Amino acid sequence: MLKVEGIEKSYNQGGLFSKNKQQVLKQVTFECQQGECLGIIGESGSGKSTLGRLILGIERPDCGTISLDGKDVQDRRVRMGNISAVFQNYTSSINPFLTVEAAIMEPMQAQQKLRKDQGNSEKVDLLLSQVGLDPSYRSKYPHELSGGEAQRVCIARAISTAPKLIVFDEAISSLDVSVQIQVLQLLKELKEIYKLSYVFITHDIQAAAYICDRVIIFREGQVVEIVPTKQLKDVQSDYAKRLLKHLITF
Repeated sequence: MLKVEGIEKSYNQGGLFSKNKQQVLKQVTFECQQGECLGIIGESGSGKSTLGRLILGIERPDCGTISLDGKDVQDRRVRMGNISAVFQNYTSSINPFLTVEAAIMEPMQAQQKLRKDQGNSEKVDLLLSQVGLDPSYRSKYPHELSGGEAQRVCIARAISTAPKLIVFDEAISSLDVSVQIQVLQLLKELKEIYKLSYVFITHDIQAAAYICDRVIIFREGQVVEIVPTKQLKDVQSDYAKRLLKHLITF
């Protein structure tokens, strides 16, 4: 379904007109199958979030291709309604001037799945229910929500267009541990309901082990190893062994 082939990405160092470049991604290649949750684990600065932005079409790779069902994600029509995202900073992910209802409606209206005032309430109520919030949240504003509630709204918005793929970029790392577990369970349930595929970017090995089918070990912009989650203890590379030992905190 999602196919990443030979992706490379560099950024200028020392100003806009500098010829010095830092290569962030180097020949990244992998696939995420339909209905799969693929984890990407790496240390801070390893290029995980850059890869996420490329998958989402926010940035362009220097070379290589990223395709969804054989179509280049650089084409906005390929991404529209088919790829969603949930980011770490839920406070900045929702427009502070929009109600919860308006925030959830944004991607659907952009895709023109619903006309204004036609079926909005019923659809929003269903989405809120699916993420564990009651209809009273429709009229709330972001500043009235807890961190867990705000991230649930972001998840409701992400699934509102019934996408094929959702990219989660450190989506639970800012939440309390007890809330993290609730959100992870919610994501597993929604994945089954909507037959979704996930790219789950994280530094949390416990979260990855709980939700992911396979895990990519990422280092300095390169794929070191791809391993089924059930075989994480059998990773082969020395770096993967050190990383997993370092990331396991409890």
